[in-house]
This record gives sequence, C-alpha cells and structure tokens, in this order.
Amino acid sequence: MERQVDLKEISDGKLYGLEDMVRADCAGCAGCSACCKGMGNSVVLDPLDVHRLVTGTGIRFETMLQVQLELNVADGVILPNLKMTGPSEKCAFLNTEGRCTIHAYRPGICRIFPLGRLYEDGSFKYILQVKECKKDSRSKVKVKKWIDTPEVKKYDNYIARWHYFLKDLQKLARESKEENAAKAISMYVLKNFYLVPFASDMDFYVQFDQRLSAAKNLFGLA
Repeated sequence: MERQVDLKEISDGKLYGLEDMVRADCAGCAGCSACCKGMGNSVVLDPLDVHRLVTGTGIRFETMLQVQLELNVADGVILPNLKMTGPSEKCAFLNTEGRCTIHAYRPGICRIFPLGRLYEDGSFKYILQVKECKKDSRSKVKVKKWIDTPEVKKYDNYIARWHYFLKDLQKLARESKEENAAKAISMYVLKNFYLVPFASDMDFYVQFDQRLSAAKNLFGLA
C-alpha cells in the first residue's frame, strides 16, 4: 500500500540497501506487539506472503479469508491483508500472550518493520520509519539480516517486479473503457497469484516468473 508522505517527516532521511547497517533491531520485541495492533488494512500480502502462510500453517487461503485475512482495495487492486480483530484491533495471528503465532513465516511487511520501502526507477530502497516502532532504543543491524529472508537478493527483485506490475495494472484499469475492467483485473490477480497454490516442492520464484509472464502477455504489458 502506497503512502503519499514527506520522507523528512517519517524517516531519518537516509536510503538503505541490503548491505547497509540500520538502527532497527529492537531485541526481539520482548512481547511488545504494539506494531501488531491497530494497523487497519495496511499489512497487504504479496503472493509469497500467502504462499508462506499456507505452507507454514497448512491452512488454505480461502479458509484464512474467513478468520485471519480479508480483502480490500489497495491502490486500485483488490488484495488480501492481515485482519485486525477485537476491541484492541490486534492481528488475528497474535495469541493471548501478545506473541506472533506465525513468526517463522510472517509477511514481508512484518519482517522489514520498522523499515519501509521507497520505490523509484523500477526498483526501491529501504527507509527507516522513525515514528512507527514504540521502542526507544534500537541497535544497528545489517538490513539483509533484519529482513530474515532466504535468497534475499531474489526476494528484493521479486518485490520490485510485483510492485511495478501492480502499478501497470492500476494504470490499465484507470485507462480502460471497459466498465468492469478494474474488477476483472482484480479477480484475475486473486485467482492466479493467490487462490491457485504455488507448489511447495518447487522454487517459488520460478513459478512466480511463469505466472507473471503469462499475466503480462494477457494484459499486453510484456
């Protein structure tokens, strides 16, 4: 989900790459869970997020949509996000002790927090969001270590391609003369990148590339 904000107001003014050190490590959060509450529909899930959740929990995507996830329009396309529940609006995957029950396969937005992404020129850089984390003292950690994701360079490349693919689809929906173009595009994305499972015994990125190529060809974005 894109935010139209002044970087000077939300960040330390620096741009970070995978090899850079950033003051983001809050020592395991120690059960704080403040960032797991009141997030609205902002924790939007990409296809790898859902693949990890389905594989890790053994729960089908359609079933999670009944309890832990929901669908909302994110920048013009309908996408899944983590659902906030109860009076405290806590993440549906948070237990009664305030601990994450999916930490090993948590979504990408959760992994990078309190970092964010600044997208420019077909790629992106990481930023440190200085007002998001409630912890006053954080230590420095290398960005790629903090993200805690296998094959992190492939992951970053995938995130960039997914982001700009969605941007192309949003533009396509806005410019289309078809009355239900936006809905049709959203339904295609949900079916082909979320509802149809990615095989757990095959490389996710290879499968994603195949689906992305097919989608670009279909929508004339190749």
